Amino acid sequence: MMILKTVYYLIRYLCLVMVVILFAAMPTHAGDIEPRAYVNTPVGINFLIAGYSYSEGGLSTAAASPIKDAELQIHTGVLAYARSLDFWGKSGKVDVILPYSGLSGTAMVNGQPGERKVSGLNDPRFRVSVNFYGAPAMPLQEFSGYQQDLIIGASLQVSAPAGQYDPDKLVNLGNNRWFAKPDIGISKAWGPLVVEVSTGVFFFSDNDDYFGGKTLEQDPVWSSQIHTTYNFGRGVWAALSVTEDYGGRTTIDGARSDDLGNNSRLGATLALPVNKNQSVKLFASTSIHTESGTDYDLGGVLWQYRWGNGL
Repeated sequence: MMILKTVYYLIRYLCLVMVVILFAAMPTHAGDIEPRAYVNTPVGINFLIAGYSYSEGGLSTAAASPIKDAELQIHTGVLAYARSLDFWGKSGKVDVILPYSGLSGTAMVNGQPGERKVSGLNDPRFRVSVNFYGAPAMPLQEFSGYQQDLIIGASLQVSAPAGQYDPDKLVNLGNNRWFAKPDIGISKAWGPLVVEVSTGVFFFSDNDDYFGGKTLEQDPVWSSQIHTTYNFGRGVWAALSVTEDYGGRTTIDGARSDDLGNNSRLGATLALPVNKNQSVKLFASTSIHTESGTDYDLGGVLWQYRWGNGL
C-alpha cells in the first residue's frame, strides 16, 4: 500500500509540473480520462464507437451551496465518430461525441430533502487534434513499418450547449454554455511501454439562465493527465492513469463563490481486439481527492468498429 501511495503522489507531482512547464505563459471542468490520445494512426480510417457507463457518487460543495449530501446515479450511453486525417503531412484526427444520460438522485436542498430524476442528451463535443512531431501521416500500406519514439501533439475540443437543461433545477445533464479546451500532449515509447502526459485548460462562456435566472461565470480549469500504457501485442493494451484538475471558481450574479476546485482521479483501461475491425475497451475510475464538484466512481465499456483505407 505504501508503494502504491508513493507512485500515486509521484505521478500527481509530475502532472502538476507539466502544467507549470507547458502553460507558464498562460493565466487553471474536469477532463475525461483518455489514454492514447496522442498516437499515430493510418490516415483515412473511420471509427464508430458505442458505449455505456455507470457512475455513482456525491457532490463536494462549498459551505454556501444550497445542495448538501447529494447521492447521484448516472447511466450514460455514448455514440461517437472519428476519422484520421492528413494535415499537411502530419497525422491528425477529428471526432464528435454524442452522450445520452439518465440521472437519478437525492440531496438536501436548502435544508429540505429533494429528489431529481431526468434523462436526455448531454452537451455534444467536437475535437480536432494534430501530431506535430514524431507521427507523420502515413497510408495503411506503409504503417506496418512505423515504430513510435517521441510524439508531440495538440488538440482543441469544443462543447456546445445542446444538452438537457432546466433553469429551475440545480442539477442538469447539460450546462447551457460553451466550453473550449486547447490541449498539448507528449507521448514517449520505450518498447511496449508508453508514457503520455497531456495538459490543457477549459475556458467557459457564461450561463445567463442559471438557477433562478441568475448569471453564472466560471474561471478556467487547468486539467492534466498522465498515462502509463503497456502494449501486449495483437491489439491488446492496458493503461493506468491519473488526472489532476485545478481552478474553476464560480461567480453568480457578481458574488464570488468559495468553490475553487483541486480534484484528482485514478483510472484503468483495458483494450481487447475482437477481430481486424472491432475491439472492446473496458474502463473504470475513482475519485482520489475532490474539493469541489462530483465525487464519483465510474465503470463502463466501449465497442469500436473501424473501416476505410483498405481495412
